[in-house]
Amino acid sequence: MIKTQEIEGVVKMKLARSLLGRPFYFTTAYWVDGLLIDSGCAHTQQEFLATVEDLHIDRIVNTHSHEDHIGANGALQARRGVEVLAHAQALPLLADPRLLRLQPYRRLFWGYPAPSVAQPVGEVVETTHHRFQVIHTPGHTPDHICLYEPEKGWLFSGDAYIGGRDRALGADYNIYQIIDSLKKLVQLEITRLFPGSGTVRDNPRQELLLKIEYLEDLGERVRELHRKGLSVDQIRKRVFGRELPIAYITLGHFSARNLVRSYLEDRHEP
Repeated sequence: MIKTQEIEGVVKMKLARSLLGRPFYFTTAYWVDGLLIDSGCAHTQQEFLATVEDLHIDRIVNTHSHEDHIGANGALQARRGVEVLAHAQALPLLADPRLLRLQPYRRLFWGYPAPSVAQPVGEVVETTHHRFQVIHTPGHTPDHICLYEPEKGWLFSGDAYIGGRDRALGADYNIYQIIDSLKKLVQLEITRLFPGSGTVRDNPRQELLLKIEYLEDLGERVRELHRKGLSVDQIRKRVFGRELPIAYITLGHFSARNLVRSYLEDRHEP
């Protein structure tokens, strides 16, 4: 399933695989001025290719190497000779997506992408009418980047900022890097934010600040309970209560327990 919308010359393509007639876990690709930012997942590849058939695409920039953002890279490269750019750390994963070692839920919802040959993205991506600054924003993945167009105030944030008050985290995410990346982004003059979730936001600075405040306050609460001698599971229960259904769907790969653990293991306390 793909839903398209044009916003100030940017084509938003929000997509998800449908299971039993219901879409699961939307992700979003964007097209602007010949630049495709991410390319969806393998399970939506054919529909996505039909959607972009009449769009001129000079290159793809992947915000990161997760399978729901690189799914049509290989097909677009093979059929249309499209250049692919990504952070240097992402290149081996794009070349051999089997290195992602997807858990069962990821194979079900998004699938393994075809390989693509990518080049390092560099510090700037230029199109005919725009000049995008490349900002390294690790945490969600080590290879995560955002694209910022300062004249327009556009930020394409991938999964560096999604929104909401996190109650779960991926097992391989780093919460302190996520916070540091958000602090980097909030310094920018952003008038419109285009996230991987597809919920486009105008003048999002206050939302970014609130997300940083929430994550930092949550971290202080977790560390304080840890200093009192509570275990990871005891802290999870005290702070969040029961795990969300997603923890069971993902067999624990995405869970409140991982969020607590990340605060305690990813950076040593002073």
